[in-house]
Amino acid sequence: MNRREELEAGLAAVRARIEAARSGAGRDGPHDPGVGLVVVTKFFPASDVRLLADLGVRDVGENRHQEAEAKAAECADLDLVWHYIGALQSNKATAVARYADVVESLDRPKLVRGLDRGAAERGRPLDVLVQVSLDPPGSQHRAGAAPDDVPALAEAVEAAEHLRLRGLMAVAPLGEEPAAAFARLAAVRERLLADHPRADRLSAGMSGDLDEAVAAGATHVRVGSAILGSRPAVR
Repeated sequence: MNRREELEAGLAAVRARIEAARSGAGRDGPHDPGVGLVVVTKFFPASDVRLLADLGVRDVGENRHQEAEAKAAECADLDLVWHYIGALQSNKATAVARYADVVESLDRPKLVRGLDRGAAERGRPLDVLVQVSLDPPGSQHRAGAAPDDVPALAEAVEAAEHLRLRGLMAVAPLGEEPAAAFARLAAVRERLLADHPRADRLSAGMSGDLDEAVAAGATHVRVGSAILGSRPAVR
């Protein structure tokens, strides 16, 4: 197969998994909004992004600022929604907000000002998700705010003039069954929605655990290797 055919096959397989997971969770009724697919193109070239766009992909995820900025510029002629999903440094927040359409990894208050400034410079609102840590307290966890800190972060985003609070993002912890972790995430989401009913997006699930995430109510999944293949070990 050529590269376009490889990507087309990967997309078809992942979309079939998503629909099977929706059906298995009883989410295939007419009132369920479905599950959006964010294709993570980290380490892959802009030529792959162009092929994906030609295959109907609109949402693209990146988690390294320099790579994301360059790729977004190279593909500026395409009708894409760029999701920044990586750990965000406070000194890079303004720059990220200048090209990203969605930032899924806000996990501390000091990022709000920079993101708001970048969105203002770009001249349009920036959609923001609060990243929640699902790791046990005190553990050496991945990025993310503690569940108890989510309400204050949500309020900080809502208070920013150029930011729109859209929901939550999380990554299942290593060494734990994803279903249990995503059940905790669903509880955090329920509390958020009580105060912010429009913040209904839930970005959870990747190549290895998207099925469990969909069962727990994910509205978006972030998939890379299952579509694009294995990433280089060192880059």
